[in-house]
Amino acid sequence: MHLAAGALRTPRTLRRALSAATVVLLAVAVGCAPQPAENAENASDKASGSPQKTCAPGKLETETTGKLTIATDEPAYEPWFKDDDPASGQGFESAVAYAVAERLGYGEGDVVWQTVPFNKAFAPGDKTFDFDINQVSISEERRKAVDFSSGYYDVRQAVVALKDSPAAKATSVADLKDVKLGAQVGTTSLDHIHDVVRPEQEAAAFAKNDQAKSALQNGQVDAIVVDLPTAFYITAAEVTDARIVGQFENRGGAVEQFGLVLDKGSALTPCVTDAVDALREDGTLAEIEKKWLSDAVDAPVLR
Repeated sequence: MHLAAGALRTPRTLRRALSAATVVLLAVAVGCAPQPAENAENASDKASGSPQKTCAPGKLETETTGKLTIATDEPAYEPWFKDDDPASGQGFESAVAYAVAERLGYGEGDVVWQTVPFNKAFAPGDKTFDFDINQVSISEERRKAVDFSSGYYDVRQAVVALKDSPAAKATSVADLKDVKLGAQVGTTSLDHIHDVVRPEQEAAAFAKNDQAKSALQNGQVDAIVVDLPTAFYITAAEVTDARIVGQFENRGGAVEQFGLVLDKGSALTPCVTDAVDALREDGTLAEIEKKWLSDAVDAPVLR
């Protein structure tokens, strides 16, 4: 009886084994079969971070779905922002921020502003913004903690003079040749005096910018050369009876640039960089710079 019963059970056991083997073979066959073109493309997109996939307008993996969170410090100074209102779209960096947002597929109503102190923006640690815009210079040291977009602004050198000084009337580089100029030692500012202006009088070199400002106020020099962002701050908050005479064109070589700050390893970095590059290539950045950093603050380019 046991033999007969065993004989009866054996075919069912074999059938189960064969059925299981068939399922395994089918699974292997399906796994090895070529994927449909669409699936293959999706897999490739995920592996490579293809811009067509990850930079779809308005569909980025942002902090808040469907919104673009942009950070800056408070107060937000002019001419980078107007009336301490980043959301106004007025001021150089506000205008740049909205131009980048538009390239990424986000309208004005999709942009959310957040307050982040300057130093915290590029400090190590997770970020609560998609990108920060706050006159942050790109540097290799800062790249260790955060990502940067490509540069949206090339920092220029500028001339600052007291409003009642003859130097304040200069409209060209030639007008500065007989002016007593000063700048901090070891800076691009001092290089510009030597290499671009080539004044008749030897330039005064100071250990610190504070000393250069004091010399300007005391009449020891007719004008000082500093980078344009510093010139804005000096004339707005420190030496209010001074004005920006003008700014120099950049003339090759390594140029200090401001970049948008992103979280280290952010998936948005290539998308934001592409947007900034496109705005530079089509002339939008130059137009915004002229409007807010040349014409609006009366800082013409000295040629």
